[in-house]
Amino acid sequence: MTTNATAPTDTTKTPDPTLPDEATDTAAPVDWYTLQQQAHREFARRIAAVDDWNAPTPDKEWTVGDLVRHVVQEQQWIPPLLAGLTLDQARRRVDPLGDDLPAEWHTHSSLATAAWQAAPADASVQLSYDTVTVLDYLREQVSDVTIHSWDLARATAADEVLDDALVAAVWTVFEPQRDALEASGLFDSPVPMPEDAPLQSRLLALTGRDDRR
Repeated sequence: MTTNATAPTDTTKTPDPTLPDEATDTAAPVDWYTLQQQAHREFARRIAAVDDWNAPTPDKEWTVGDLVRHVVQEQQWIPPLLAGLTLDQARRRVDPLGDDLPAEWHTHSSLATAAWQAAPADASVQLSYDTVTVLDYLREQVSDVTIHSWDLARATAADEVLDDALVAAVWTVFEPQRDALEASGLFDSPVPMPEDAPLQSRLLALTGRDDRR
């Protein structure tokens, strides 16, 4: 597969909630490849804080180990899917994870990051629910890892503050889907949150999480 000369970006403007609307008109396009790396750094930092893999998480029935295993498994699918394999073909490439989850994360995070760098942003990717572009898949994956980084931080009493640029970019993915998130069955009902609350709090609230408690 040919390596991209530039990182995947889109023309979505990342709004700064502290600025008036007209001040965001010249905002730079979102560099989702750079954000993917940042999201993985955020998750890796929280893995380093784990001392109880059986501790509960905000994801209801998931333990810390379940949560980390889920995120690592998502990374396993990325290289074969970005290489153009079908779901059935990719499934045969996904091996069971070992017990050393930090090591598994390091391995599959690195492989996924390399796969994103090599994939043309406008190429097609077959997912379980639709065929989408690489860029759309990238936005989805960055959002997933970002939210679960907070989950892991809350579960391990680690630093819960996420990177501002990452939060702002993921907001542009989730906020337009506000009404569809709960209907998808993947998220709890949105939590009421004041409009002047920090953007991270409002983002988490969209996914049924409340960082005030």
